[in-house]
Amino acid sequence: MVKATIMSDANTTNPGEHSPKATSSTPGQTEVSLRLWAREGLKTGIWEVTPGTFASTRPGYDEICQILSGTATITEEDGSNFEVGPGSLFVTPAGWRGTWEIHETLRKMWVVIDLPA
Repeated sequence: MVKATIMSDANTTNPGEHSPKATSSTPGQTEVSLRLWAREGLKTGIWEVTPGTFASTRPGYDEICQILSGTATITEEDGSNFEVGPGSLFVTPAGWRGTWEIHETLRKMWVVIDLPA
């Protein structure tokens, strides 16, 4: 029998211990990621990051994001930007590069789809 995998409240679930954000340009910025489920190149979970700025890339995978809480400005490689906050839904496709400026602690639900090698 196949059963559902459930996270009762993605907004309040404790994702674990934060650690330093490796690509941050802001001293003290931290992040944590909690994987809920994974199978054959597809995974999902929640991620949280504290205020600050960091570089981001999508090497070899597409990512679908829905912001649960917090706000940020995301600047793409060409200099264009967009604001995200609770309810925002967006995709950063494989090869995407940009910078995230987190204004208040941000939590997102993510789905990552690995591209075939």
